[in-house]
Amino acid sequence: MKFAIITVSDSRTKANDKSGQLIKAKFLAAEAECLDYVIVKDDLVKIQAAYLQAELTEPDLIILNGGTGIAKRDVTIPAITPLLTTQIPGFGEAFRQLSFTEVGTRGLASRALCGFNYRNQLTYCVPGSVNAVTLALEKLILPDYQHLLFERSEARKEMHHHVN
Repeated sequence: MKFAIITVSDSRTKANDKSGQLIKAKFLAAEAECLDYVIVKDDLVKIQAAYLQAELTEPDLIILNGGTGIAKRDVTIPAITPLLTTQIPGFGEAFRQLSFTEVGTRGLASRALCGFNYRNQLTYCVPGSVNAVTLALEKLILPDYQHLLFERSEARKEMHHHVN
């Protein structure tokens, strides 16, 4: 499994991007290969450009962290949503439910999302805080991403084709 990380932040650098580093460490521990890791400003066009660049490295999974709230500077969701051909609403619903349990009603302002782009690359957009990234990775992403990729894969289509 190959992955790419995009951290969306006006202030972080690779040296202090704890969330990006955490994502990288968790996936490397799961024996995945990191193809790309960039930090991009909270700018809709720059986020889309970074995402499209990441797409071209041909990862199985792209994970963005940061810019998923409701502040005016939070433009990750409007940047990425039009690039996803299939959304998986259950991810955002479950993330908000888990966040609500942890931090109360503040967790409801998260617009965390998951889906596939037209290249069938699994994409996650999660908040930028270390706590939110840890929650998303441990409770939702790491336990489920392989299943989602398999459901979308050619191998499954082939198996299904042979069964019918």
